[in-house]
Amino acid sequence: MTVPSIVRTALMPLANAGRPAAGLVAGALAQLPALLIMALPWVSYDDIVTVPEILLSVFVPLGGIALVAPLLTGLQRRRFRAAGVDIPRPPRPEKPGGGRLWYAHAERQLRYHLLAGPAVALGGVLVLLGAAVGIVAATVYVWIWALPFNWRIDHPGYSTRAAYVTAGGLVLLYGGAWAAGALVRLDARNGQALLGPSREELLARRVEEVTESRAGVVDAADAERRRIERDLHDGAQQRLVSLAVNLGLAKVTMTDLPEDARRVIDEAHREAKGAIQELSDLVRGLHPAVLEDRGLDAALSGLAERAPLPVHVRVDLASRPAPAIEAVAYFVVSEALANVVKHAQASRADVTVERFGGILLVVVSDDGVGGADAADGTGLAGLAKRVASVDGTFSISSPVGGPTIVTVELPCAP
Repeated sequence: MTVPSIVRTALMPLANAGRPAAGLVAGALAQLPALLIMALPWVSYDDIVTVPEILLSVFVPLGGIALVAPLLTGLQRRRFRAAGVDIPRPPRPEKPGGGRLWYAHAERQLRYHLLAGPAVALGGVLVLLGAAVGIVAATVYVWIWALPFNWRIDHPGYSTRAAYVTAGGLVLLYGGAWAAGALVRLDARNGQALLGPSREELLARRVEEVTESRAGVVDAADAERRRIERDLHDGAQQRLVSLAVNLGLAKVTMTDLPEDARRVIDEAHREAKGAIQELSDLVRGLHPAVLEDRGLDAALSGLAERAPLPVHVRVDLASRPAPAIEAVAYFVVSEALANVVKHAQASRADVTVERFGGILLVVVSDDGVGGADAADGTGLAGLAKRVASVDGTFSISSPVGGPTIVTVELPCAP
C-alpha cells in the first residue's frame, strides 16, 4: 500500500463527514421555529416570577407548537426528503377508529418537535462545536508558525505540547465525524418513527389497499361472467337453437327417408334440445340476464317458479345495490334453494331480501329435516366463501328436525 493511498484511507472518514455535518446544520436550523415559540414568553417580559406567569410561559408555547405542528412536520419532511429520507404522510382518518390514529400521530409529532428533534439538534451543535475545536487543535502547528519567531524562542518545548494538542484535535475530528453520522441516522429513525405513519397506520393502509384490490377483482370476475353469459347466449345457444329448428323441419318435411335415417334425425333433434336446455341452465348459473335487466326481485321470482316446491319470495329494496352485491345475493338464494331441494325434504321455503341502511339482508328458510352444516364441505362452504369475498357475513341455523335458516348480510352503500 502506497503512502498516498494510506493518507486517502485515513482521511476518508473526515471527507465523508461533510454530508452528515450539513444534515446537522439543517436539523438545527429547522428547530429554530419551535425554539423561538418556546422562548418568546421568556424574552417578552422583564420578570416572570409568579407561578401563574411561569405556567403560562410554559403551556402557552406548548399549545402554540401543537397548533403549528403540521407546518413544522411539513418543514421536517422536506428537510429529510432533501437528505434522501422519504417520510410518507399518515393516512387520513376516514373510517371508525381513525380519530384515535390521528390523535396518536399528533402525539408523536409533538414528541419529535419537543423532545427528539431538539435533543438531536443540541447534540449536533455540540458535535459541530467539537469539530471546530478539533480543526483548530489539529492545525495548531499552523497557528504556532504564524506567531512571531521570538515567541517560539521564549517557549521551549512547544513542539511536544503542540503534538499532544494535534493528537487531541484529530481525536475530536474523527470522533465528531462518527458522532455526526450516528446523530443523522438517529434523527432519520426518529423522523420516520414519529413523523411518519406508525406500524398500525401502515397496517390499516395496507388493509384498505387489499380491500380495494379484492373489490376490483370481484368486480372484474363479475364482469367476466357477464361477458361469458352474453357470448354463450348470443353465440353458441343461438346456433344450437337454429340447429334444433333445422332438425325439426327435416323430421317433419323429409317423410320419405328410410326409418334408420329418420331415427337418427329424431335422436339428433332430442340431443340438440337437451343441449339447449343444459346451456340455458349454464348461462343462468353464470349470470342470469333477468338479474341484470330487471334486478333481484324478478330474478329471485324466476328461481321460485322453477323450484319443484312452493317458494315464497319477498324483496323489499328501495333501490338496486351494486351489481357485484346483487350477483352474490342471487347466487346465495340459488344455491340455498338447490340445497333445500336436494337435502332438506322440505314442503316449502321462504326467501326474504331487505335493506337496512348499509346492509343487504338475505334470509332463506325451509321447514325440512335440518342438520345442515357448512363444515361438511357441501355447497354451503362455497356460499360462505362467496359471501366473504365482498366482506359479507354468513350464518346458518339448522338443528336436527329443522327448520333451516340461512342468513347473509352483505355490505351495501347507503
